[in-house]
Amino acid sequence: MVEGQEGVTWEQWRALARAAEGAGLEAIFRSDHYLSILRGPPAGSLDAWATLSALAAVTERIRIGTMVSPVTFRPSSVLAKSAVTVDHVSDGRVELGIGAGWYEAEHVVYGFPFGSVRSRLDELDRQLEEIHRQWAPGSEMWPKPVQQPRPPIIVGGKALPRTVAAAVRFADEYNTTFPSVEDAKARRRVVDEAAREAGREPLVFSMMGACVVGRDRREVRDRLALWRELTKRDEPPLLGTLDEIAERLRAYERAGVERAMLQHIAHEDLETVALYGELATAAGSPGSP
Repeated sequence: MVEGQEGVTWEQWRALARAAEGAGLEAIFRSDHYLSILRGPPAGSLDAWATLSALAAVTERIRIGTMVSPVTFRPSSVLAKSAVTVDHVSDGRVELGIGAGWYEAEHVVYGFPFGSVRSRLDELDRQLEEIHRQWAPGSEMWPKPVQQPRPPIIVGGKALPRTVAAAVRFADEYNTTFPSVEDAKARRRVVDEAAREAGREPLVFSMMGACVVGRDRREVRDRLALWRELTKRDEPPLLGTLDEIAERLRAYERAGVERAMLQHIAHEDLETVALYGELATAAGSPGSP
């Protein structure tokens, strides 16, 4: 999961996507922010959906999507049309991650209305319902998505009632951010119970987490120093050699996590993308940077 707002250029996006595809990864996701969170000016963001459309044209296999698109940035019709466009350009490889939005500063800078938490969650429900309507076979909107019945929809959060209810009603996957193993187990239980009460099949349960990995202690130490410089934090939840993180991911799998999206902060570092591919093999399942 690449933090696109941190100054990722088009050339870097193309290199990252091709590296991820070459490493055998399942997918590459990108954040959908307009304002840098970590690096500050002059770092900024190319538009998420314009970038994904371009990446769709220069890749062949890897799935692509947002993690996640705030409902405050685009009317539902624009978001639905953007995702359908990428679905066509990619021949059916897009996934739509959608959320309520949280980063107030970028709304102020770019002139997006921010509103209250409640109003943004209300808008999330409304946009999900409208996107479903527009992608339905009987709607008047054309063209329809390549993927049928529609592209996968991902809703994320910390298993609180509003996001869980939205996901159970409208989504295929629930993604939770930066959980411990115990957090993941508890959140998976909440999502599964809500799906069962609604009479639907369980959602795919995934997580997004920060990761610093190396082939040996020296590589881990060097990458951790860069991660600390960029994030101003002590260390990520996933830290260590390939074998150590593979074992950690297996613990998450036992807790109910079916897909791990590994946050890639230092986008200049293509070698880490190759390591994610090795990590996915070592952990026994495909991954997503």
